[in-house]
Amino acid sequence: MNIALIAHDKKKDAIVAFCTEHKDTLAKHRLIATGTTGKKVSEKTGLKIRCFRSGPLGGDQEIGARIAQGKVDMVIFFRDPLTPQPHEPDVSALFRLSDVYEIPLASNLKTAEYFLRALKKDS
Repeated sequence: MNIALIAHDKKKDAIVAFCTEHKDTLAKHRLIATGTTGKKVSEKTGLKIRCFRSGPLGGDQEIGARIAQGKVDMVIFFRDPLTPQPHEPDVSALFRLSDVYEIPLASNLKTAEYFLRALKKDS
């Protein structure tokens, strides 16, 4: 399965902790991420991650393009809903593409945990 990992700045520590906790499950899948998120997760967990640009520099759009190409099966995007994001239109487009192509998208910790429990069950 191709899993995209994304996190806003104030959620980077949370996604690193999440990926550390679920490292064994995530290691069985192909991981992609926006630049800063992927670098931080990879450095802390040792997971192999293909990194794109940082979200504000087009990384969200690059992952959105992969969704449209059928190259993403799940998105884990830890959003910061309380801080305005200068690239909010890109974030909205990513969510829209996930809906259009019916790609599961977890935008918070509890949903992401639910998705990975389901993956574990299917293994």
